[in-house]
Amino acid sequence: MSDPTSETPPAAPDTPDDEKPKKPASAEEISQKLEDFIKNTLGGQVLFTRIDGPMPRGKGETESKEGDDEPEKDTSIAFAFNFKPADIKAHLDRFVIRQDEAKKVLATAVCDHYHHARMLREDREQHPDATPLEFSKQNVIISGPTGVGKTYLVKRIADLIGVPFVKADATKFSETGYVGADVDDMVRDLVSKADGDIDLAEHGIIYIDEIDKLSSGAERLGRDVSGRGVQTALLKLMEETEVPLYSQNDIRSQMQMMFDTRKGRTGREVINTRNILFIVSGAFSGLEKIIEKRTNRKAIGFVSAGDPERTPAEHLFRDAVTKDFIDYGFESEFIGRLPVRVVCDPLSADDLFAIMKTSEGSLIRQYEREFAAYGIKSIFHDEALREIASRAAEEKTGARGLVTAWEKVLRDFKFEMPSLGLPELSIDAELVRHPAATLERLRGQAKPLQSQIDEAHAHDLMLWADEFFNQHGFDLQFEPPAMASIAARAQREGLQIAALCSKLFKDYPFGLKLVSRSTNTTKFTIPPEAVEQPDPWLSELVVQACRPPGEEAGTPVTSE
Repeated sequence: MSDPTSETPPAAPDTPDDEKPKKPASAEEISQKLEDFIKNTLGGQVLFTRIDGPMPRGKGETESKEGDDEPEKDTSIAFAFNFKPADIKAHLDRFVIRQDEAKKVLATAVCDHYHHARMLREDREQHPDATPLEFSKQNVIISGPTGVGKTYLVKRIADLIGVPFVKADATKFSETGYVGADVDDMVRDLVSKADGDIDLAEHGIIYIDEIDKLSSGAERLGRDVSGRGVQTALLKLMEETEVPLYSQNDIRSQMQMMFDTRKGRTGREVINTRNILFIVSGAFSGLEKIIEKRTNRKAIGFVSAGDPERTPAEHLFRDAVTKDFIDYGFESEFIGRLPVRVVCDPLSADDLFAIMKTSEGSLIRQYEREFAAYGIKSIFHDEALREIASRAAEEKTGARGLVTAWEKVLRDFKFEMPSLGLPELSIDAELVRHPAATLERLRGQAKPLQSQIDEAHAHDLMLWADEFFNQHGFDLQFEPPAMASIAARAQREGLQIAALCSKLFKDYPFGLKLVSRSTNTTKFTIPPEAVEQPDPWLSELVVQACRPPGEEAGTPVTSE
């Protein structure tokens, strides 16, 4: 009698797929389903935000996983600042042309802000029971026309000192209760930019552009409903407040908080804005009229003997006081939280030339890389740069006008030069003034060279066909249009003929074997269609070769 315990248990019956236990949905999947359901139900009038990156961490906290042998990272000092104003200005001089006064003011304000933040932290650590030091934040307001480098200045500062940087347009925000983004989202975005490190995020920079669109002057009554509300909402952020890490009004954020709690992830759930530097900017069109009225002097004809290069309007902006901004449509409490004021000057044609010639972020470097991607060396001459600078200055859009001017000149060259085969492009004043004639001349120069290239490509193609025959026993004869198509594609994709043919015809050894068994031929003519669509052409060839005798054929088999 056999031991029943030794018998092999019967096989479990197959369970239908719909009855098998399903893998639990992740937090992301549940959040997405909830978001889709609520948006469809409420007509899309729900705003969802997301905190990306690792789990937010507080001071001294590290994210660890079971079985993780990596040493814990010390986050006791999230941000150390040891720059001087001259260091920051020297860095900005490498990228931003002119704006010397703005660079000095910004560099000084940034240093004051972060040195005070360091001293406040040290004071709390050394004297935890003492009265905290007083500190007035050095938030900044920048005025100046478009394209003069306002955003670029702030972004370069953030990159230099190593803090997260968030840029937002004031026009996308709305007062609580209205459709639009919440100002608190900017603070949460800092946590995402800091990879979840809350301490580092609390030393970040928030830059709000087009802040003048929040004003509620007589000519901007349409913005009055939400503009004043957004100003009020920004007050607490710019001074000091604690922003919830998880938005109260966002279902996805709340779901993420629930899952983090269930997984045992505990950490700080608020972000303090005390050490976050706020910088706002705008063009403030019309502010000069308010200053004229207050000072009883007109911009027309007003020029300071001390600085004759500045226009009358620029001088007026430098004389702006708090009352002028209030008359412009800002709340007194709001403008009072922006004590540091910076004026950026418009850019002249000489400034635009210097940007292209000397700036490390010059647009010319970008065009050089674009042509170099096709093996073309581009040489930009000074007379061409000055001509473009003059045209860009007429655009009245600052450095952005350079892109407009260059694209109009180089558009056709960027399209045709990669196919001409010329190794160099000299961009001089003649090319800028007469681009069509210059391009036609280059086409003429390229014809003899193109013939040489075509001969070389034909030779390389014959060598590859010989190698294909030696390996697989099939003789491929390329029609002239097919050879031209392969040569053009190789040049366009930057590949050698052999590499391109190996990629295009990788399945041909097997497919041609099938054709050869049915047709007893080893010689095939390759038309241009086989180059443009190699797999469909081969498939049709196989189908026709394998079609039973007597069945109506389609395209004739190109084999011999």
